[in-house]
Amino acid sequence: MNTIAAPTFEWLQLAPVLTVLLAACVGILVEALVPRRWRFLAQVVLFELAIALAFVFLALSWTQPKNSLGLMAMGSISLDGPSYLMWAALLVFGFLSLLVFAERDLNNGATSFAASAASVPGSPAEAEAIAARHEHSEVFPLALFSLSGMMVFCAANDLLTAFVALEVMSLPLYLLSGMARRRRLLSQEAALKYFLLGALSSAFFLFGMALVYGFSGSFELSGINAAISDPVYGRGLLYTGMAFLGVGLLFKIGAVPFHNWVPDVYVGAPTPVTGFMAICTKLAAVGAVLRVFYVAFGAERWAWQPLLAVLAVVTMAVGVVVALTQTDMKRLLAYSSISHAGFILVAVVGATVGVTGQMNSFGAVLFYLIAYGFATVAAFAIVTMVRDQTGEAHAISQWAGLGRRNPLLAGIFGLLMLSFAGIPLTGGFIGKWAVFSAAWRGGYSWLVIAAVVLSLVAAYVYLRVIVLMFFSEPVDGVVVGRASGMTWVPVGLGAIASAYLGLFPGPLLDLVLSASTFLR
Repeated sequence: MNTIAAPTFEWLQLAPVLTVLLAACVGILVEALVPRRWRFLAQVVLFELAIALAFVFLALSWTQPKNSLGLMAMGSISLDGPSYLMWAALLVFGFLSLLVFAERDLNNGATSFAASAASVPGSPAEAEAIAARHEHSEVFPLALFSLSGMMVFCAANDLLTAFVALEVMSLPLYLLSGMARRRRLLSQEAALKYFLLGALSSAFFLFGMALVYGFSGSFELSGINAAISDPVYGRGLLYTGMAFLGVGLLFKIGAVPFHNWVPDVYVGAPTPVTGFMAICTKLAAVGAVLRVFYVAFGAERWAWQPLLAVLAVVTMAVGVVVALTQTDMKRLLAYSSISHAGFILVAVVGATVGVTGQMNSFGAVLFYLIAYGFATVAAFAIVTMVRDQTGEAHAISQWAGLGRRNPLLAGIFGLLMLSFAGIPLTGGFIGKWAVFSAAWRGGYSWLVIAAVVLSLVAAYVYLRVIVLMFFSEPVDGVVVGRASGMTWVPVGLGAIASAYLGLFPGPLLDLVLSASTFLR
């Protein structure tokens, strides 16, 4: 007589994801049951408590080495050192991003989100919602749903789980991108572009899954790797499926030629959402790229490394060169994000794994993402504070003389620009040194040389902003808004982290080195 084994579920190990997901579900109930005047406060308290509790569960699980590593949730989730590190980073950056979501002082008691996103822009219904001071407090559970998907996406042990997590991560972002309070038509256009292109990339990912399954007979990453080592069929299905999976993954990190959505969505989305996407989505997607290509396709790295090397160069070049011509601050940061995706791919291409005492590819990528993440969240938070009569002042020319108008804020933004440029004594410099070292050890010296040259060109992009802020006359009508601690906390932490990681990178480098081996 056959018996059915009871499913197993590791509650403590998976508690960080479950806590964020449960908080998102509770947030939906808050929208349905709590009176309107109390919803915003309830949602803010809920997300703060949820992320703090998730971090506590993460620490408790991580400190139990006998039970904290392995395949969880019936083999769907791979909990290893990289998973814990990426979950910790996602919780920190998600928390800082949601603080900017909650800023109200800059908009006279309203958030950056539309009073009625479903109303036609400029319609009487929208005017009534603005007059009644309505606001979309459901942006918080939407962001928490997306955050939970990100956490599963970067730790998924099989392609089916990864696809479900990809959709949970992406669908709330499509909605959030169309909810800007001002420039409503531009915001809705950004949301539509993001949705259509995101759906296309998901289709590529799904078709790639099907082809890889046809080759290997398994969705599990280890099963795919085993099939590559002992193939039953020809490798045509494998290479085609690998390419399609790569399209779906590289779209999410904004690599060329799958980058066209980045500038339009970054500019049109509410700035707090842009900051959330710029680091959290990139971090989760890069984690998934590393896990899929190292664990599932590691035995075929000779096939994908040269192609990713070319894409890395093209991505860096396009991001840097096009950023030189930008006149909009959010668009400049968007192309900066594209160039940083190229620098991250430099380490991915190196594919150095498990080098004792030396910076390997995952450690390099994670350090880079953490340094870049603090600077990114802070930079977009500052963008929300520089304003004119119509709202945020996005034109770069309007930032002229900001150093005279507000030396502290301009000084912090200048430090962030230096970190983006990779200037010594900043976190960005150590991050670039780490990714270049990993690629050099992997035998891609020519790629490192190209990356160094493009880094020098990229420095002009950021230095011209600093020169404009401190050596130009202030522009009339532009002010620095009075923000609450909700915005100043990520700004301050971003500045401190950018300086600290440049001066004292050792503790973080030791941490990523001690837990940077994927479970296979």
